[in-house]
Amino acid sequence: MAASSLLSLQQALGHVFATPQLLRTALTHRSHSTAHYERLEFLGDSVLNCAVSALLYQAYPESDEGLLSRVRSHLVRQECLANLATQLGVGPCIMLGQGEKKAGGAIKESLLADVLEALLGAVFLDAGFEAASQCVAKLFDPIVKNTPLHALGKDAKTQLQEYLQGKKMPLPIYTVLVEGGMAHQAQFTVRCAVAGGKAKPVQEEGTGLSRRAAEQEAAQRVLASLQPSLQPSLQHSQPPTQKP
Repeated sequence: MAASSLLSLQQALGHVFATPQLLRTALTHRSHSTAHYERLEFLGDSVLNCAVSALLYQAYPESDEGLLSRVRSHLVRQECLANLATQLGVGPCIMLGQGEKKAGGAIKESLLADVLEALLGAVFLDAGFEAASQCVAKLFDPIVKNTPLHALGKDAKTQLQEYLQGKKMPLPIYTVLVEGGMAHQAQFTVRCAVAGGKAKPVQEEGTGLSRRAAEQEAAQRVLASLQPSLQPSLQHSQPPTQKP
């Protein structure tokens, strides 16, 4: 593993390890060595949940426990963690056995999410909870600040469905366009198409490490297209379904 890749990962994460072996262990799959990340993942899972809970508690002082719990569950789900790990450049840094490497382990959502949790566990052991919390804040602050609270508790497909139902429009149709690819590439491409009702039809494509991730990205892009373009022609329609 190149030292430059490890340094870039640490800079993106927001923590340079005083004990580099913790970083290496967090990036080691059990197929590569008996000293692997799974114990750190166990620790990091708890660190992540606590840090995200604190972040949401401070960000939304008026929100009740039920809503905060739903939002937290949405943020720490596998898909979200895998996307964050991909943005950090975690995949190329993971040390895998040959079999796991050939099977595309470095792009598996479950593996990427696990390694991100392991990294947070490693930061906790290296520098304490405050340092780990700062890494969590760096990862999740942009999501929390740029997404309405009601939307944080629901994925893009759910938001799109509710939006269309509120506008009395047909539900979206998802079509898998590409399934497969090389180990370093996204494996799925999905098209999300909406008939449009009184407006023009809209369709967008999304790619991801799984079919679900690709569908979510496509749905998010359709939402971004629909909300400004549909407003003039549907201004007398019912408003979107109210969200809790």
